[in-house]
Amino acid sequence: MDRPHTILSCAISVDGRIDDTSPERLRLSNEADFAEIDALRAECDAILVGAGTLRADDPRLLVRSPELRERRRAQGRTEHLLKAVVTRGGDVDPSARLFATGDAGAVVYTGGDGVGLARERLAARPTAEPPAEVVDAGDPPTAEAILADLAARGVGRLLVEGGGHIHTLFLTSGLVDELRLAVAPFFVGEADAPRFVLPGAFPHGPVSPMRLVESRALGDVAVLRYRLGAGE
Repeated sequence: MDRPHTILSCAISVDGRIDDTSPERLRLSNEADFAEIDALRAECDAILVGAGTLRADDPRLLVRSPELRERRRAQGRTEHLLKAVVTRGGDVDPSARLFATGDAGAVVYTGGDGVGLARERLAARPTAEPPAEVVDAGDPPTAEAILADLAARGVGRLLVEGGGHIHTLFLTSGLVDELRLAVAPFFVGEADAPRFVLPGAFPHGPVSPMRLVESRALGDVAVLRYRLGAGE
């Protein structure tokens, strides 16, 4: 299967949570880690999140550094990445910042009845630029269909940034090449707090573990990088 090199990145607490249950977004990382993630984004062609992340955080998913954006321009690339959103039901907010920022456009991956609903939602955007389109990626959407479509768009490197359902979808598919975890030096300790992954059949269990290729400290945040073998 022709597909992008796929990197999954996530910041978690020591007990594997990606947020707490308060209305405010929990800060799980520090400025040094944010800068590294910005550089990682700048090396990729597309960035992907789930509809849950879109609703909870209203992210822009941009390259923050002017120097990194200039470097991309010098390479003949767009300043920012193509943005991808995965939603099973197709209910995306047309006023979300993701659809109104950047210069590479966006793709919404959904399936079944979600295709029509997502197209209806995108038609209600305040502006038609940057462009956004809906792609049927199966009912429910699959990682295989999403990656095949991105490859057809010329995406060579994909960065997956969550949340838990999306992490699980991609990690259980066996189609992730690298996993980068930033581990915050604290516990969340709330039973209902969102988790890094949900229960699933993961290819990399005790009999076939991932390979740790890097571990280091950024202040009090531990950065762990694994190779999963999908692209080896």
